[in-house]
Amino acid sequence: MATKKKVDIEISAVNNSEVQNLHLKQQNIEQLIYVIRGVQVMLDSDLAMLYGVETKRLNEAVKRNASRFPEDFMFQLTQEEAIGSRSQIATLKTKRGQNIKYLPYAFTRNGIAMLSSVLRSQTAVDVNISIMRAFTVAQQFFAANAQMFQRIEVIEHSQLALATRQEATDKKVEQILKRLDDKSKTPTQGIFFDGQIFDAYTFVSDLIRSAKKSIVLFDNYVDDTVLTMLDKRSPNVAATIYTKEVKKQLSLDLAKHNAQYQPIDVKKYDKVHDRYLCIDNTVYHIGASLKDLGKRWFSFNKMEMTAKELLGNVK
Repeated sequence: MATKKKVDIEISAVNNSEVQNLHLKQQNIEQLIYVIRGVQVMLDSDLAMLYGVETKRLNEAVKRNASRFPEDFMFQLTQEEAIGSRSQIATLKTKRGQNIKYLPYAFTRNGIAMLSSVLRSQTAVDVNISIMRAFTVAQQFFAANAQMFQRIEVIEHSQLALATRQEATDKKVEQILKRLDDKSKTPTQGIFFDGQIFDAYTFVSDLIRSAKKSIVLFDNYVDDTVLTMLDKRSPNVAATIYTKEVKKQLSLDLAKHNAQYQPIDVKKYDKVHDRYLCIDNTVYHIGASLKDLGKRWFSFNKMEMTAKELLGNVK
C-alpha cells in the first residue's frame, strides 16, 4: 500500500526571479524595518511580499508552529500601536479615529530567522539571508546615530511637556472666560492673599457694579480711594458709608467729590468693628478695609442675614 510522502514545506513560495531580484535589494528591505516597542521588526505583510506568498498563508503557517514563535520572536500590534504607527508604517493606511480591521503581526530578527525553519524553500533561504544582512545594516545605522535619536526623543518629550502645559493653560483661560461671561455667579466666600491687589479690587468693584438700588458700607478706615471705588456704581444707586470717625480730610474729600460726582452719604457710627458691604439686600462680610484690599490676607463671606436685618440694628 502506497504511503503519502511527508511534506516538510509549510508554504510553497513563488519563485519569480524578477520579483525576487526586485525585493531582495538590500536597500529596499532596509526600508521595511521599523522600530516598535523599542525593537526592530518587520511586518507580516512585508515578509509575505518578500517570500512571494499571501499574508494569510504566512500567518497560518506560523500558527501551526506557534511553539517556535514566543513573544520576543513575534507579537501582534495593538489598535493604538497600529494607529499611532501609521505615519511610520506605510502599510497601515487609516484615517484618524478609524478602527483598523486587521492588526498586523510584527516579527523580530529572531522571529524572522525562525521563519526559515517553517518556510522550507530556496526562496525562503535567499530572502532570509538578505533580511539578516539588512537587519545588520539597520542595527549599525541606529547604533551610529544613537545620540541623534536621543536628541530627537528629548525634543519629542519637550514638545509633549509644552503641549501638556499649554493644555492646562488653555483650560485655566477657558475657566476665566466662563467666569467673565457668567457674571450672575458671584462667589459667596473666599480668600485673597497679599499681592492680589487687582484681583481683590476687581472682586469688590464687580459687587459695586451689580447693585441695582443701594450700597451700604460699614468701614472705619475710609479715604478718597473708597469714594472713587463707589463711583463705579450705576446711576441712581444710593451709596452710604458708616465709619467710626469723619476726619477733616475725609470731610474735605467728600465735599469735593459730591460737588462733581453722584453724592455719597457718610455717617459717623462707632459701634461696628468689622467691615460689611451691603449690595441691595445682600450682605458681605469683608475682612479688610476697602482701601487696603490685597495688601494683606483677607477673606470675604456672603452672609445669610439680609441688609434690611443688619440696618435694622443701626441706632
